[in-house]
Amino acid sequence: MKSQPLNSAPNKGEDYFHNEIMQHGRVQVEATDADQHAHNLTNWQQQYDQVSAGSFYGQVVEIQFEGLQLFQEHTSQALRQTCNTWDQSLWLGIPVNQHQSSKINGLSIDNNNIMCRPGNCEFELVTPHDFDIYGLVVEQKKIQSMAESQNISINWNHLYQQGRLTLPEKTITALRFVLNNLLSVSDSHQRPAKLQHDVIMMALLESLENSQPVKNEPLSFFRRQQIVEHVKDYLRLHQDSAVTINDLCALSHVSRRTLQYSFETILGISPLRYLRLSRLNGVRRELLANHTESIADIAAKWGFWHLSQFTQDYKQLFNELPSVTLGNRANRQKAALLVGA
Repeated sequence: MKSQPLNSAPNKGEDYFHNEIMQHGRVQVEATDADQHAHNLTNWQQQYDQVSAGSFYGQVVEIQFEGLQLFQEHTSQALRQTCNTWDQSLWLGIPVNQHQSSKINGLSIDNNNIMCRPGNCEFELVTPHDFDIYGLVVEQKKIQSMAESQNISINWNHLYQQGRLTLPEKTITALRFVLNNLLSVSDSHQRPAKLQHDVIMMALLESLENSQPVKNEPLSFFRRQQIVEHVKDYLRLHQDSAVTINDLCALSHVSRRTLQYSFETILGISPLRYLRLSRLNGVRRELLANHTESIADIAAKWGFWHLSQFTQDYKQLFNELPSVTLGNRANRQKAALLVGA
């Protein structure tokens, strides 16, 4: 099954590219900043940290029905994503390509796995370069009602407790085919909305009926997960502090090797790289926000005291200088004032 190709990335101009196209009930939104892209998905609360180096391009193609959301998301750079969708819903995440590695809450996604989380329940994704994913968000009462009408039993405990479900290869291939077909532009205007809605719901129910929970991880995995969360919480509260590996080991009461292995298992990166990346992304969010602080002041708030080294690291990650980011923010503010005049 070959997915519908997404548009190629535009060239970055003076401002961060943002485009929204509506066609036959489909909404397509593009962005060239990871965290701005995170806010382009309707009714989600998200924050994206860019992990790999280079310019970012993201695209969301979305279709909305009452109590039902279908989308395909493309991201060009590796990311760490904090996600949360609307209350009383169920989210299924289906990687478009079988062999793209990703993680949900530190759990690796294999070829026939899909991701699953209830609404109003924050979760974390780690995704690679050039990642594409289908997403389905459905009101739980809508799933239950349609399941009962089809005499299908839904195991809600599995759906609440598992970050991953396994589908038979035939089922997940059929699901990808249906979702790709519904999101394609070519003949979407020829399908009545109710037909699209019912096709999605039937594909969803068939997938849930045939799904199995993935085998539980060993207790050592959850211990590593606790170590990483403890360190992340500490760093979040001490964003401007100079922190060493020895400090984090003492905080967690573990050896350097255990700390390193815990981060690599859960997030796929070392603790020091996590620290540097999270702080660089924090600076970028503040540079893009509406305030008047200088680059040096913002960098210092995030623990970067050597401005020249900070500038070099920032450019290496985002492929632009902090001054360019700040200038693009100023351009957007000026444009907004002109529009409002």
